[in-house]
Amino acid sequence: MKKYLIALLMVCFPALAIAAGGAAYPMDTFKADLKNQESLQRGMGLFVNRCMGCHSMEYQRFARSGEDIGIPDDLMEEYLILGEQGINDQMTISMDKDDAEGWFGAPPPDLSLEARLRGGEWIYNYLRTFYRDDAARFGVNNAVFADVGMPNVLEDLQGVVVNHCTHEELLARGGFTGTLDPLTGTRSGQCLQVQAGTGSMTPVEFDQAMYDLTNYMTYVGEPSKLQAHRIGTYVLIFLVIFTFVAYLLKREYWRDIH
Repeated sequence: MKKYLIALLMVCFPALAIAAGGAAYPMDTFKADLKNQESLQRGMGLFVNRCMGCHSMEYQRFARSGEDIGIPDDLMEEYLILGEQGINDQMTISMDKDDAEGWFGAPPPDLSLEARLRGGEWIYNYLRTFYRDDAARFGVNNAVFADVGMPNVLEDLQGVVVNHCTHEELLARGGFTGTLDPLTGTRSGQCLQVQAGTGSMTPVEFDQAMYDLTNYMTYVGEPSKLQAHRIGTYVLIFLVIFTFVAYLLKREYWRDIH
């Protein structure tokens, strides 16, 4: 009996610890679409051009991504492979980890399994909720990951985001939520606001870009899922055919008995 109680406590303890950690940022929903090759291709382009300056994907190869999401080798080599890397190389970076630790306080993590660790919903909201904070080390903070230790490399796309709330209000209200006035188009009760004219993308375009980037990171976290989906279709077709054959075989065996 004691063993069962100990096991139950071990299962419940992480949930209690999370609950004790305080309120969490209210997330917008995210659902990956691994069959949308255009989204995955755009996401890979964003990752290579925006993230790979600091973050690697050591468990993924350029060739594997190209094969799975429909990017020919020649286009991959021309537009997405930088430096002296080859099509069959892993998606690594040249940044020295000791230098990175001195610049950022810790080496930027490899992002191959980030989507499996935190989930696509967390990444999608994290990418969209950087805001200006002069007290922070890099001049920005994040609503999902407070006191984040990295610069906002997406600011030129999204625009300058300012926070008009305390941290507690931010967690309670959410970032880009609020009451919309249908006549003026303005929102009240909103914490995070993008300063007009400071970003190259509209809010809708930026959200779509972050969806594409998160979609690609979700794919990299489990690239075999695409193959599993394809194989699963063939397996289901085989089972339907086999069920029909097995039924005919059963009738043949039992015909002489009846």
